[in-house]
Amino acid sequence: MTGAAAGGGGGSGSTRRAAAGKAGGRSRSAQPRAAGGGGSGGGSEEEEQRDGGSLFLVNKSGFPMDGQTWERMWGHVERVHPDGGAVAAAIRSAARLARPSVPPVPNYKLSMSIPEWLQAIQTYMKMLQYNHTGTQFFEIRKTRPLSGCPWSFVFLLPGQFSSELKNCLCLQVFSWEVYSALQEICFQCGNNRPLVLRLMETAKEMTRESLPIKCLEAVILGIYLTNGQPSVERFPISFKTHFSGNYFHHVVLGIYCNGRYGSLGMSRRSDLMDKPLTYRTLSDLIFEFEDSYKKYLHSVKKVKIGLYVPHEPHSFQPIEWKQLVLNVSKMMRTEVRKELEKFARDMRMKILKPSSAHSPMKERSRGKSLSPRRRQASPQRRACRRDKSPAVVDKKGDLATLNEVGYQLRI
Repeated sequence: MTGAAAGGGGGSGSTRRAAAGKAGGRSRSAQPRAAGGGGSGGGSEEEEQRDGGSLFLVNKSGFPMDGQTWERMWGHVERVHPDGGAVAAAIRSAARLARPSVPPVPNYKLSMSIPEWLQAIQTYMKMLQYNHTGTQFFEIRKTRPLSGCPWSFVFLLPGQFSSELKNCLCLQVFSWEVYSALQEICFQCGNNRPLVLRLMETAKEMTRESLPIKCLEAVILGIYLTNGQPSVERFPISFKTHFSGNYFHHVVLGIYCNGRYGSLGMSRRSDLMDKPLTYRTLSDLIFEFEDSYKKYLHSVKKVKIGLYVPHEPHSFQPIEWKQLVLNVSKMMRTEVRKELEKFARDMRMKILKPSSAHSPMKERSRGKSLSPRRRQASPQRRACRRDKSPAVVDKKGDLATLNEVGYQLRI
């Protein structure tokens, strides 16, 4: 994912750091990363998506990288870098490479204010550097859950209990034969690690590996580092821009705290990632990004805004990435501002709910209504609106409280 068109070619710094990790022969991760389905080699449609006319490659093999992903990364660097062949040969043939620095993960202190804590997180992301190799090192699927149990049920043997039962949706009890078969399907051999890697586990892996990241990885890392701060609301903001006949995509993490908006993120351009926590409205923040894009001759086509990301450490809920989609290229700024402020107000009032959180429809028995206070023929009222209609006076009620004009006196 890119934030600008000409953000520089493949950077030798991030290439060298990735090479050092491979040359060491071993990852800093204590456990091998599980593959998120599918092979790790190139050629798949998901890996070869194009963003701005260039390939968008993803490492699906975990760490250390397998040989096919490793060679594909270097081949891409040689194709896109002006001195790609010479740079790749110099790094790969070096007898000794400098050990890459590992920035410390920031720790929140009680003496810190929220803006200072957000600045510490952004400084940590900048120390990781932006990934210019053309290969995203950490695979992130937007449909994956934040954390918690990776399945809608947990496997238990008869008489066995699970400490994470309250975080799961339902419980199933199996015999030894069925349990063994399901365990072989759902877990990798020997390490008891689920095949579905949750987003917060991916963020932890980013802190262990300390490799350069892109914008989507920065959003997940920002969510992970801001967990445990209930006053800080986080939500994704995605942009689709057009430049020189190509479309580009970019995403940042929107922040709302104490009546002010800001953002965290990573980009090739310094004014297309983090924004200070000083914007009074959500529309002011979006227009600031739009003005920054204009400096690089990008025209913003669409803006997508998601819902607040929950702070629950064991939430099975996935991130809602595009609750509001605005085709800003065909709208006036006044219309965009109106829609954004309405959406921001609904989010602050906790009215909007993700589509995955909707409860299933109850099966209604024949001839009975769902609600005892409402007739079957009456339409369902909108849950997001309050009923402001005045109460109707019962005509058969006591007339002793009526005055001579016909109005009922309230005591």
